[in-house]
Amino acid sequence: MPAPSATYAFLGPEGTFTEAALLKVPGAGQATRLPASNVNVALDKVREGSADAAMVPIENSVEGGVTATLDAIATGQELRIVREVLVPISFVLVARPGVRLQDVKRVSTHGHAWAQCRLWMDAHLPGAEYVPGSSTAAAAMGLLEDDSHYDAAICAPLVAQEQPGLTALAEDIGDNPGAVTRFVLVSRPGILPERTGADKTTVVVPLPEDRPGALMEILDQFASRGVNLSRIESRPTGQYLGHYFFSIDADGHLCDARVADALAGLHRISPATRFLGSYPRADHQETAVEAHTSDGAFEAARAWVEGLQP
Repeated sequence: MPAPSATYAFLGPEGTFTEAALLKVPGAGQATRLPASNVNVALDKVREGSADAAMVPIENSVEGGVTATLDAIATGQELRIVREVLVPISFVLVARPGVRLQDVKRVSTHGHAWAQCRLWMDAHLPGAEYVPGSSTAAAAMGLLEDDSHYDAAICAPLVAQEQPGLTALAEDIGDNPGAVTRFVLVSRPGILPERTGADKTTVVVPLPEDRPGALMEILDQFASRGVNLSRIESRPTGQYLGHYFFSIDADGHLCDARVADALAGLHRISPATRFLGSYPRADHQETAVEAHTSDGAFEAARAWVEGLQP
């Protein structure tokens, strides 16, 4: 885990939900923070050593996995997730002073934010054109540029509050008031966070071959050992059509016998399996473990097998 004096990269610019997630990390408020234009740039800062860790979004309760992050950590120099942070998400529509809601023809924001405000936009600005932005804050700050080619932006309330050149045209425009985004703090491989009993393990598993039962064989490594999966998503590897990897979150820690045994099974059938880390759950929800999948049960089973040998 990076020290309080560490340097952190995050999906910027300042004022993004990602920075809000980073500021929940102890010591991050006093640490050096480096905004990055996209997820790949943030993670590359960690890989090259100019940042000790990076905060990036990985999952949204409305839109699911953040594909840019899932793809970026699945390839290249290995990285480790050391912490997760949950941030409630709310949105405002901002513009320059003098712009009225009826004047808005083009709106910029991040793709996930646009998806979470689609119903509001259809109801209040049905003819508005979407202009993709690298982040919600970047879209809002772009309005302050002389050559801005859109009229309004969807962003976090904090951006509108801190920028005198912006005014809020509408507040709480998200379609789902309970929306939450999950962020992960990613560092270079090192000492694992300690097991807490309320942990999560993330792995990337390439599909060994496209055949009937291949996915079932992967899932059975977890099911047969009593390991619950909280997320599983397929992503194309980009090599050719039909070639996928699976990004998986499992309940438990690498130090749990059932999780370690499941990962060993995964490696046997898919040697390119990538371990992305074991870390505490943000919701602190302890994992329910059945008696026959406890560490004690695994130890007893191994001792029994060893005792069978003459």
